[in-house]
Amino acid sequence: MAQPLTLEILADLIGFDTTSCNSNLALMAYVQRFLEQQGVNSELVYDGQESKANLYATIGPANKAGVMLSGHTDTVPVTGQNWTTEPYQLSEQDGRYYGRGTSDMKGFIAVVLAAVPEMLKQPLHTPIHLAFSYDEEIGCVGVRRLIDTMQNHPMKPAFCIIGEPTSMQVVTAHKGKLAAKVTVTGKECHSGMAPLGVNAINYAARMIIWLEQLAQNKEDFGPFEEGYDIPHSTVHTGTVKGGTALNIVPNRCEFLFEIRNIAAEDPRVLLALLQTYADELVHEMQQIDAGCNISIEITTEYPGLSTAEDAEVVAFVKKLAQSTANANINFGTEGGLFSNVLGIPTVVCGPGSMDQGHKPDEFIHIYQLQQCEAFMARLIDELSA
Repeated sequence: MAQPLTLEILADLIGFDTTSCNSNLALMAYVQRFLEQQGVNSELVYDGQESKANLYATIGPANKAGVMLSGHTDTVPVTGQNWTTEPYQLSEQDGRYYGRGTSDMKGFIAVVLAAVPEMLKQPLHTPIHLAFSYDEEIGCVGVRRLIDTMQNHPMKPAFCIIGEPTSMQVVTAHKGKLAAKVTVTGKECHSGMAPLGVNAINYAARMIIWLEQLAQNKEDFGPFEEGYDIPHSTVHTGTVKGGTALNIVPNRCEFLFEIRNIAAEDPRVLLALLQTYADELVHEMQQIDAGCNISIEITTEYPGLSTAEDAEVVAFVKKLAQSTANANINFGTEGGLFSNVLGIPTVVCGPGSMDQGHKPDEFIHIYQLQQCEAFMARLIDELSA
């Protein structure tokens, strides 16, 4: 059985609908109150509208570099998903705890908070830092403000453990991501005179097919990186919007796509290839109307993670996880930003599995919470021995 305090906190956290489109301030107020009750001060770092916030706290000596435990508080939507359980109410069945965010990643945050009383009870010689962020799910957006603040801290953490769901495997690498919006501006006319217009949807479709061919090229020819389930960069188109009526040649179409790149591949190079193709299409479109255009706007970009060379850090986390293997994951985390911007070696290790994340009836196995609790107990022992 997981610790009662862990389950109590997890139930409370699941009760907050922190979908990325919503504020997370109510959840952060809950976390702050909990920490204050333990005698721990914390700092909130707000977004520009002060509707969301990151939280940072230090337990133990403030004059030493310590271990940062990091997690995001936002979740993905449940809209359009067929849930058989209440997504914002923790429920249990056959050793599984259901609710939005149980795996991704409020389970980890609950375990961390439940361990705070023990962190305070033990004589920590090395501090533990808590870093909880907002808007990770929409491109690691919120943590950037926290990182800006941490740049000015006199003492930065020695390394970071991000508790994303890895089934408590120690992850030392993940792919980077570049997401972009393509806007195609054509020329409308009556569909009966279609050759006199410029069909924005058709030109968007040609670009989408080009991206699909690029994706196939990556799958067939790489480059490849061992350790991933999908060992090459991937290219994916996610949404398309365009047109107003069937009898009108559409003058506008937008679509969103992403590149998730391995370390050996620069997504900006692939983006430049797409831009070259777009320029060719624009030249063709403008033969009919000079006002036609295609714009490509980067909406999200974050680096990949590679910590395998930080042998001492990786060995320490493996000891805590009682694991000997390195793992890679196909999804992104805030780790690349901590590592590349702040220079903090970062590994990913947390309870739950992304096989359950982002899906209806998301759940976390109780034994995953127990393993994470044991991980946290070993961390406290190591930092107070």
